[in-house]
Amino acid sequence: MKYIDGGVCAAKGFKAAGTHCGIRKNRTKNDLSMIFSETRASAAAVYTTNLVKGAPIAVTKKNLEDGYARAVIVNSGNANTCNANGVYIAEETAKLTGLALGIAPEDVIVASTGVIGQQMFIEPFQAGIPVLAKKLSPDGSDEATEGIMTTDTVKKQVAVEFEISGKKVRIGGIAKGSGMINPNMATMLVFITTDCSITPSMLQKALFSVVKDTFNMISVDGDTSTNDMVAVLANGFSGNDTIEEEGGSYDSFCQGLFAVMEALSKKIASDGEGATKLIECVVRGAKDKETCAKAAKSVISSSLLKAAMFGADANWGRVLCAIGYSGADIDVTKVSIAFESAAGRIDVCKNGFGVDFSEELAKKILSEKEILIDVAAGDSGFSAKAYGCDLTYDYVKINGDYRT
Repeated sequence: MKYIDGGVCAAKGFKAAGTHCGIRKNRTKNDLSMIFSETRASAAAVYTTNLVKGAPIAVTKKNLEDGYARAVIVNSGNANTCNANGVYIAEETAKLTGLALGIAPEDVIVASTGVIGQQMFIEPFQAGIPVLAKKLSPDGSDEATEGIMTTDTVKKQVAVEFEISGKKVRIGGIAKGSGMINPNMATMLVFITTDCSITPSMLQKALFSVVKDTFNMISVDGDTSTNDMVAVLANGFSGNDTIEEEGGSYDSFCQGLFAVMEALSKKIASDGEGATKLIECVVRGAKDKETCAKAAKSVISSSLLKAAMFGADANWGRVLCAIGYSGADIDVTKVSIAFESAAGRIDVCKNGFGVDFSEELAKKILSEKEILIDVAAGDSGFSAKAYGCDLTYDYVKINGDYRT
């Protein structure tokens, strides 16, 4: 397994592009992106669990009922959520994309991100989609990534290469996400492509399995978006024996998918609105993986803990507190906690009680850009990791005038 360049275009047979079509006021930034497969591809997706859902989700769910797709069209600047004409706009967007690419509109994944409740118009799509179709390029991942960004400060893309049944297989993806992030089924907007040959049912199974340990383990601010979507296209261009059931090839594919999705998860968490630090929490030794995951997610979701990390304050009591209210079945008298970073490691709690430690060293450790909170809760062998960020003054500034 090795990381490679190319993002969403790293896999054979995929092209992408981005352009400014007029949805966003800033004309210097792309606000519409397209991804295209040279052949019809197996497709799978997971979506937000929020009861309020963006109109594109309903259209995409319907289009993916047969398990296949060929293109993705996604805009930023307007979520197309809570709009009276939202479904019409999403359906027309799919039709315009199909017309421009010469494919069926039912083979188009539609997604939107941006402000909720803003009126949406079809004219920007009418102008931008034909431009995108002509701009499609095997080097277009960078442009497409920019087109899906909102408050993101960095572009998020990654790709890996490995072997399945003697053939080189590539998986690549792009993501957007900085605020309103507390997924419980999918996360933000993520689009993944692969040239692996795999059936739609096994692709869906793999995605659903891996998302639980990656995107579902992120929290920036505790808010679950109305438009969260993770979609995967697999066009089979690698020439591997088609994965039709669980086994060695399926496991290898899941490992590759995990590598991409974990890397994107970290990029999203570290780019949380106003964030200065990536926080990872590992909980080890609880009675099962689900218990470990519940405790870890609670820790990185704690506003008090996130604020302490911003201030490089080794207030380990906030870690134990978050575990205590998480609902995880853990014996807190057996919990030990350590903080770790590139500056070193320090134990701060043993068996539920504080231990003497150097505040000076702790401050140095917690002043790094990436911090690990290591929680030992027993010796079961199970573990889980969650990803988050610190809570800063800038988070309030960004969201205080996000719409205006």
